[in-house]
Amino acid sequence: MQTIHNPAVADVFKQYPSEMRKKLLFLRTLIFETASELNVGEVEETLKWGEPSYITKQGSTIRMDWKPRAPEHYALYFNCKTTLVETFEALYGNLFCYQANRAIIFTRMELVPVAQLKHCIGLSLQYHRLKHLPLLGGF
Repeated sequence: MQTIHNPAVADVFKQYPSEMRKKLLFLRTLIFETASELNVGEVEETLKWGEPSYITKQGSTIRMDWKPRAPEHYALYFNCKTTLVETFEALYGNLFCYQANRAIIFTRMELVPVAQLKHCIGLSLQYHRLKHLPLLGGF
């Protein structure tokens, strides 16, 4: 696992319950793995709205979080002003649970479909390069 260099981000991860921290760190690993596989350049890790957030020069921000008011769920959030989530739904249908045009929601006991999620992450990491293509070139 890649070290968290931003102390503010590390502090947020420390505040999550242990089980959810592991799940969110797994999502974080998928983001960095996907960025490396796609050779999209450096991933900036920061906080946006108090949540761990990831962006590349040609990408759209991906945030992740767990909230105490929904203790069985955690999520990856995408910019709601993009076509990302609607594209994910067009490509993968009911494979994921979506929250409007802004998130993929996971349950605590769910097995994450890694290959398909990495595809979604990859589309977000390259969004500004792909946004003019039908289905972001993801078909």
